[in-house]
Amino acid sequence: MNQESAELVTPVRNFSVQLSPTPRGARLARLLATEQLRSWGLPLDPARHLVAELSNNAADHGRVPGRDFRLTLYVIGATLRIEVTDTRGQELPRPQTPSPDAESGRGLLLIEALADRWGVTEGRFPRKTVWAELHFTPPQPTF
Repeated sequence: MNQESAELVTPVRNFSVQLSPTPRGARLARLLATEQLRSWGLPLDPARHLVAELSNNAADHGRVPGRDFRLTLYVIGATLRIEVTDTRGQELPRPQTPSPDAESGRGLLLIEALADRWGVTEGRFPRKTVWAELHFTPPQPTF
């Protein structure tokens, strides 16, 4: 019997980390994501801006004392998917237009502008995942 191993034409890469829902945890999410993207040879921007906004939202609006948030990065083919899961599933994000003098409230508008697609997936209560996808040109292999 001749068995041949099948090779993936497009590799699937992923990275996941659990972080505290604090400004420090959100900053660490951005730094870790930046290093992971760099190690995969992927463009850093706008991905790290999306990670920063999604993580800040988890720390600000998804925070439940004693419960962390999770950052997950997936690369499948030419798509990077960024997911941030928190434990405040009863509060789903909705883009709103803030007043011109507001100092906050533009995060989802930035995500909408930077991402090719984004959305919210309700998970097993009390979780929700806010995700964003970016399409990119895959790096060419070096020989």
